[in-house]
This record gives sequence, structure tokens and C-alpha cells, in this order.
Amino acid sequence: MDIQDPIKTTVEEIRKVLNIENVIGEVIETEDKVMIPITKFGMAFGAGMGEGKGPTGQGGGAGAGAGGGAGIEPVAMVVVFKGVSGPDGVKVLSLKSADPLVRAIGEVGSTVKDLMKEGRKGKGSAKPKEEKEETTE
Repeated sequence: MDIQDPIKTTVEEIRKVLNIENVIGEVIETEDKVMIPITKFGMAFGAGMGEGKGPTGQGGGAGAGAGGGAGIEPVAMVVVFKGVSGPDGVKVLSLKSADPLVRAIGEVGSTVKDLMKEGRKGKGSAKPKEEKEETTE
């Protein structure tokens, strides 16, 4: 018995599941936006083979097997707004419940985005210098 046969069959079946449309998802396009699904996936695989003889040393057999599994979970959607440039033109929508780390990263991202907007507005205009107040004693 050849262990390669069940392994090849299992790998081929897993490859069918893990095609690009299943892992990434199909892009959805409308008149004003493009939506790109983001997923995560996991995979496990195992194979084994054994052979033996009967208790009296006569007869015997051999066997082989392989198995595997894959799972795909949607986690986010990237939305790109047509005709909107810069950071305002892209949004990432989480499809999972936000844990504290995700919330913190989102808040930092929003703050950075706001700072970038302010920086663009202030371009070309000089900041007024702070005036020193003179004191007499």
C-alpha cells in the first residue's frame, strides 16, 4: 500500500476549498464604491499508515489514511469610494466584534487621520509666532 495516494487525494480536495474566491472573496463593485472582503483561514492536515500480521504470524494487512480540514471566516470589508482621494476615500469596516485592542487601534487611526487633515489645511499658511510678554520688576 502506498501512503501517497490518500495524501494526494486529501491535498487536492483542500486545494479546491482554498481557491482565491473563497479566501479573499469576490470584489463587489457599485457605481460609487468598490468593496473588498477580507477573511482569515486556517488549515489542518494529517496522514498515517500501518501494517501488521495476525497473532499466529499468518495473514496480515495494511492501511493508510489522510484527512484535513479548512475554515474560512470573514473579518472585515475594505470600502474604496470612487472619486474620493486620500484617506477619506478608504474605510475598513470590521465584521467582528471589537475587542479592546481593535478599538484602540481604530481610535489611533482616527486621530492620525484627523491630524493629517489639519496638516493639509494648514499648508501654505505660516503659524503666528508666540509673543513674549515682558515683565518689569
